Amino acid sequence: MSMIIAGHFQLQEEIDRAREELIGAGFPEQSISAFFVNQPGQHDMTPIGGDHLQSPGAKETPIGVLEGTAAGGVVGVALGAATSIVTGPVGPIVGGLVGAHVGSLYSLAKMKEGDEDEEGGENVEPRKPGMLVAVAIDDPAREARALEVLRDLGAHHIERGDGSIVDGDWVDFDPLSVPVLIP
Repeated sequence: MSMIIAGHFQLQEEIDRAREELIGAGFPEQSISAFFVNQPGQHDMTPIGGDHLQSPGAKETPIGVLEGTAAGGVVGVALGAATSIVTGPVGPIVGGLVGAHVGSLYSLAKMKEGDEDEEGGENVEPRKPGMLVAVAIDDPAREARALEVLRDLGAHHIERGDGSIVDGDWVDFDPLSVPVLIP
C-alpha cells in the first residue's frame, strides 16, 4: 500500500496534461491513475444501484411513523369518544383514523434535514464528483513534487490517501471514503 496524492480537474485535456507532467516529473506511468468519480449516490455499490441499501438518516423513519400514528390514533379515539353524543358510534373510529393519519404526518416533520448530523456521527462532506488523477508515492520525499505538479496545473480538492495503483488502476479506491483534503 502506498500514499496516494490525487487532484480533481474539470476536463479530460487537463487530466491528460497532468499525466504527462507527472511522468515528466519522474513518476512511473503505471503509478498514475485517472478516472471519473460519480456524484454521491450514483456509484452502484449495491445490487439495486446507488451507494446504500437504505438512505442515510432514514433508519429511524419506521419507528417515528409508528410512534406518530399511535399517538395520533389515541388522541383521535379520545376526541371521537368525547363527541360520540353528536357523531354516534362512528366518531371514535373516524377520530382514530384521522388522528393516526395526522400523527404519521407530524412524525415526518421531525425527520432530519440533509445537513443534520446522524446520532453519534459526524457530518462529513462527501468526495466531489469529477475527473480525478491520482499518483502513488512510494517515497514520502516525493510528495511535495506531486503536490507542486498538481497545484501548478490548477488541480482542486487535492487529497491524500492510502491505496494501491496497479498498472494505472487505483484498485482499492472507495468513492464513499471521506477525502483527506490537503490545504
